Amino acid sequence: MELVEIVILAVIIALAAVGLVGGLVVGSRKKRKLPPPPSSTPTITPPAEPKVGEEAETPRDEARRTIDEVGLPDATAPVEEAPVVEAPAPPALEIPEPTEGRLVRLRARLARSQNSLGKGLLTLLSRDNLDEDTWEEIEDTLLTADVGVAPTQELVERLRERVRVLGTRTPEDLRALLREELITLLGPDFDREVKTEGGAETPGVVMVVGVNGTGKTTTTGKLARVLVADGRSVVLGAADTFRAAAADQLQTWGERVGARTVRGPEGGDPASIAYDAVKEGIAEGADVVLIDTAGRLHTKTGLMDELGKVKRVVEKHGPLDEILLVLDATTGQNGLVQARVFAEVVDITGIVLTKLDGTAKGGIVIAVQRELGVPVKLIGLGEGADDLAPFEPGAFVDALIGD
Repeated sequence: MELVEIVILAVIIALAAVGLVGGLVVGSRKKRKLPPPPSSTPTITPPAEPKVGEEAETPRDEARRTIDEVGLPDATAPVEEAPVVEAPAPPALEIPEPTEGRLVRLRARLARSQNSLGKGLLTLLSRDNLDEDTWEEIEDTLLTADVGVAPTQELVERLRERVRVLGTRTPEDLRALLREELITLLGPDFDREVKTEGGAETPGVVMVVGVNGTGKTTTTGKLARVLVADGRSVVLGAADTFRAAAADQLQTWGERVGARTVRGPEGGDPASIAYDAVKEGIAEGADVVLIDTAGRLHTKTGLMDELGKVKRVVEKHGPLDEILLVLDATTGQNGLVQARVFAEVVDITGIVLTKLDGTAKGGIVIAVQRELGVPVKLIGLGEGADDLAPFEPGAFVDALIGD
């Protein structure tokens, strides 16, 4: 009995020892931690912070410098300034050619285009037998040169009478006779001076009208040169607001002779610009104000309204001294049609014939004067800035018939 109890006790003690050891093993496993999972982002090692003072590293190949050896910026050194962009210089002022004798200078140019008319007439008049056929040829020559029907008939009748009375016909006599009759036909008694006197406190005001393409704006600029050459101060009014770049073109002409240009926005009110130009001329004490107007000829009613408004607005400052009509001499009879329309719209006081050197039909001078009853005051004889000349009947006829 005692032996059995001893065996049972030994078994219990063994089982207890096994349980104790197992518990210790399990507890130690629970306390053991698993290693952390690998990171998805790379580990970046920051650079070492720079050291200062005595801990700073010095390159092995350089000796340390003292504070006296370290150079500092010179406080008195000049500071380099940014380059200054200069504004474009205004164009140099030009000195226009004096107007006196311009037509004499341009006579050769005029003679090249018109000489056939004068020589043709002299050749016909020099025939031994001036029969009806010859007189008809003379008429045809004049009509071809755009002299016009009525002036042609008038001239032929006078030539018939003068030749009959003259009897003998030397070349010199015929040239003198033809010169005299042509000058008479051109109207030597016309006042061809461009009026620019103005009032006591207001400048002279000249309004320039005409169809676009006749050289109207260019003529206005050249007329400014004529006036400046005669010692007048000028203000330009760019009232042709409907043609692209017309104001720029006029301003360029003005800058070349020192004339101020009053302008407005493209498509603006022409009457307002004309009014401002005269106002500016009064303020500056200018001698003359030249107003370049729009040259649209779509309908007579529209043209009448537009130019009529400009005229009325300008006359609030004072009366207009001149209304000059610019015609292209190369258009011939079409130019007369334009002249009639403008004459019905405004009171034309003078005519400017441009491109007269580009046509052999110089008779347009006579025809347009007869049509409107006003004189040709200026003629254009080329593309040069000083190729606008006062019209002189004697010099013109001399160019026609030669020496």
